[in-house]
Amino acid sequence: MMDWKLGKMELRFAELIWEGEPIPSGELVKLCQTQLGWKKSTTYTMLRRLCQRGIFQNQDGVVSALLSRREVEGQQSRAFLQDTFQGSLPRFLAAFTSQVRLTPEEVAQLQEIIRQNGEGGEPRD
Repeated sequence: MMDWKLGKMELRFAELIWEGEPIPSGELVKLCQTQLGWKKSTTYTMLRRLCQRGIFQNQDGVVSALLSRREVEGQQSRAFLQDTFQGSLPRFLAAFTSQVRLTPEEVAQLQEIIRQNGEGGEPRD
């Protein structure tokens, strides 16, 4: 099974790539130096790690995404739901809403998402 969990720094790094892709690896190094305070070796180590996990690719010195931000977020969400709530979205929502009161707008948004999904919206893999 693919490891979809991105740590805080992995996520910040990924955001830089998603915002600038396709991006030359040399430019990514400079960006990470100014934005994250990283050395060149740190950038390439992180890039190699995320390429091995199938999220990005570095082809001919140009870095691009193999998975979109939304795909990674979706996979991370599913993994969290599985690990924490045995895959039960209703259990998650019950736990969340016991601590946070949803606004009528949020309830309407959730109902719309559920309606779209029930009508053959985006697949659930």
